[in-house]
Amino acid sequence: MVTQEGATPEEGELVVATITNVKQNGAYVDLDEYEGTEGFIFIGEIASGWVKNIRGFVREGQRVICKVMRTRRDGTSLELSLKSVSEERRRDRLQEWKNEQRANQLLKVLGEKVGWSEDRVTELSSELLDAFGSLYTAFEDAAMQEGSLENAGFEGDWLAPFVEIAVENIIPPFVEVRGSLTLSINVTDGVSVIRNALEAAEAFSNEAEEIDVKCFYDGAPSYRIELKAPDFKIAESMWEQATQAVVDCMVAAGGEATAERE
Repeated sequence: MVTQEGATPEEGELVVATITNVKQNGAYVDLDEYEGTEGFIFIGEIASGWVKNIRGFVREGQRVICKVMRTRRDGTSLELSLKSVSEERRRDRLQEWKNEQRANQLLKVLGEKVGWSEDRVTELSSELLDAFGSLYTAFEDAAMQEGSLENAGFEGDWLAPFVEIAVENIIPPFVEVRGSLTLSINVTDGVSVIRNALEAAEAFSNEAEEIDVKCFYDGAPSYRIELKAPDFKIAESMWEQATQAVVDCMVAAGGEATAERE
């Protein structure tokens, strides 16, 4: 999530905030993602149990994750809670914020690389948010799945450097390669031959090496193959080996097979 001027978070939302002023009865904060919006954490919402010294829990300049408890009528000030956010949710939300900050920086790098103005970078940021939900997701999908930007309707000379930046800077949990198989054979046990060919592809799955190959039936003669691997180099290699195994099985039995990447 990027800074949103004029927007207001909803009640129950987890927000990233920076402590600006600690008082005896609570702490004032600025919301990092909502420009011009401040909040207040009453001392009773700082921590569970009795808070003897509020400065033992919060300090000026500290970044915290708060839950929005109530929005005031003016829309510029919120009542927040620290104690209502579990450690797990705090950690996940903070990581999400850090990821988005990093994605914003990467988008600026892209703008400098292709010679864009700040307005064009801001425009693309909005377009990517609409398409992917977050900038980090856009970079992550570009690093994980070939053609993700094109599939989302984007085009232009900036796509290649965007993907290059994503692959170099984003470490995804896996990359995914998809494609289609066209299989045909005219023999009595043709169904078994096709099944054996698809199983030959899926045999390249290796849990220890985090490789997963799955084949799906889309309606004869069309089949689908989806492959996940730790990085693109491994994915490319597995794609070649798995699809070649399908072709070899089909041809050996007198059939035909073609594979095409998405």
